[in-house]
Amino acid sequence: MRQESLYDRKVVKRDGRFLKRLVIVFLCAVFLSVLIFFSYLFISSKLNSGTSLFNLKAKWKEYSYKDVYDISTAILYERPYNYTALVFHGYSAFFLSLSDNDTIQAQNYIEESITSLRQALISTTPGDENVPQIEYMLGKAYFYKDYLSAYHYYADLSVKYLQSALDKGYRASDTAELLGLDYAALGMTMESIESFSEAIVERSSDTLILAIAEQYINAKQYQTAEQYLHRISSDCKDERIVIRSHYLLGQIYLEQSLFENAVIEFNNIIENLDGAENSADAYYGLGLVYEKQGDLVKARSEWRKVIRIQPNHQGAISALKRISDSKN
Repeated sequence: MRQESLYDRKVVKRDGRFLKRLVIVFLCAVFLSVLIFFSYLFISSKLNSGTSLFNLKAKWKEYSYKDVYDISTAILYERPYNYTALVFHGYSAFFLSLSDNDTIQAQNYIEESITSLRQALISTTPGDENVPQIEYMLGKAYFYKDYLSAYHYYADLSVKYLQSALDKGYRASDTAELLGLDYAALGMTMESIESFSEAIVERSSDTLILAIAEQYINAKQYQTAEQYLHRISSDCKDERIVIRSHYLLGQIYLEQSLFENAVIEFNNIIENLDGAENSADAYYGLGLVYEKQGDLVKARSEWRKVIRIQPNHQGAISALKRISDSKN
């Protein structure tokens, strides 16, 4: 009996120790679970806070350019040379510029974009695979800075970075078109034609066709220019392109002394835009036709119409002065 009692006590004691260990393990598991849960909440809140690179990239994937701009601004305030923040700040500022109707604000965004992307390039290490894309975006930013400024002071920088990106193997769908426009702004006609020709192969449009036709006219290759102008879609919805194409055709026919054809093209514009400011160039063209035909009375009549529509039209002012001087 005594032996059984000792055995029972040992069993109870052993069971008690096991139960205590079980409780301790359970409490440790609960504590660890709570610790993990709150650690997750803490880390998640940090990652998704307004100044985290994680949140910056998440907003970029959502195309939330204003959020990307604000977050990157906050990061750069604390870490002015953070490479990732500089890149995303440059990209987001560029896209905000495109969507802003306020020209001054758009220019400010473009300036920020260029500054950030240039700083990002300085921060890159040799072999950085992001360099070509950054150079492409920098070239594009300089292109729009040139466009917004209304002066062609930045087209050369646009060419520099776009070409550098190309040399490194990065080619976007609009690279050739941007280069064509840059070369045109720089007066590099043949280079512009080459780039526009590549762009048309990749993505033809009435805008591109008009642009390459203008460059062929600058090169005095009128027959080729005429062929491109006739390719502009008859159902083109952009009135500016339609008017410009008729005017360029009129110019081509005027240069070739095909006066009847030129009159048809200029009258085509006038019939659709009679009295509007855009019709001034058409009246001016008609005046040039009559001048070449020796009918100075009709020529002066057309140029006076130009002055009534557009008082500061330099072509008409110079033409009227030229005829006046020749009579004295």
